Amino acid sequence: MDKTIDAAKLHEALNLLHEQLILINAPAIELVVCGGSALIATGLIPRTTQDVDILAFMEKNQLKDSEPLPPYLIMAADKVGKILGLPINWLNNGPATQFQMGLPQGFQQRLIQEVIGEKLIIHYISRYDQIFFKTFASADRGGYHVSDLKKLHPSEDELVEAAKWCMTQDVSLEFRGILVDMFNQLGWPNVSNRI
Repeated sequence: MDKTIDAAKLHEALNLLHEQLILINAPAIELVVCGGSALIATGLIPRTTQDVDILAFMEKNQLKDSEPLPPYLIMAADKVGKILGLPINWLNNGPATQFQMGLPQGFQQRLIQEVIGEKLIIHYISRYDQIFFKTFASADRGGYHVSDLKKLHPSEDELVEAAKWCMTQDVSLEFRGILVDMFNQLGWPNVSNRI
């Protein structure tokens, strides 16, 4: 069975998650989602993903740490995963450390809200913030993150701002060198010169 998640399966999974939350009489929850599922849901990049990455929770219009995930959410997600044949941790808070390290300025104001139902609201990160996260992931891990970054068609100014933020996440001189090399290799030498 194909375990990848495309736009249709993401929609189905989140609606099923909402139904499960209703069935177990769970409290309403708001998730801040980044990564591939946010790219798919906001229509920025048509592709598939393996999971839904929870960066943070939103409570009373305040961003909150998503560590740990509440047991009722894990239970509901497990049920959805079994129904749809999704990977075991299809809903996870792997990026929680990114929230703990600090987000780009103005991050919350740029979130894109989708109300799934009374029990579930998703806040997807914006294109601008995807550029920041994908710049960091490209320098740190490379691979498909580089492809995602290119497909976002960032401007030189956006990349410079992203790079400045990335250097607050990893303050080492080595990391700055990795960023400079990466921008040069990707054909953005002007960005390298501005950081």
